[in-house]
Amino acid sequence: MKFYIASGLDNKEKVQLVRDKLLESGHTHTYDWTKNNRASTEEELRKIGTDERNAVLESDVVIVLLPGGKGTHTELGMAIGLEKEIYLFSSDKLDPTTATTFYYVDGINHYDGDIDSFVSYLIELDR
Repeated sequence: MKFYIASGLDNKEKVQLVRDKLLESGHTHTYDWTKNNRASTEEELRKIGTDERNAVLESDVVIVLLPGGKGTHTELGMAIGLEKEIYLFSSDKLDPTTATTFYYVDGINHYDGDIDSFVSYLIELDR
């Protein structure tokens, strides 16, 4: 499967862990934003935004690791609009009174708990 991982910069290490395990299982990562530094110019923002948009377009699966930032939710919105397969991970069960409505639209698969178990779950899905 071709996958993209949306998350916030604070989750960089979790994103890299998920990426590495999926790559080891033979999957294709459409774009690795963790290799970027924080953008500080309009040109950098445009390039990264374009690369991330293209990665969501190219992916079969979009994985969202919460908590996320502005970009995470933009990527989630694109994935919903493109009807991509979406897996939403949170270490704790989401609280519907504080979560965004878009976490609950049809087609979003929720997983809460341990990140290693989540990756194993993703790998097993593709077999």
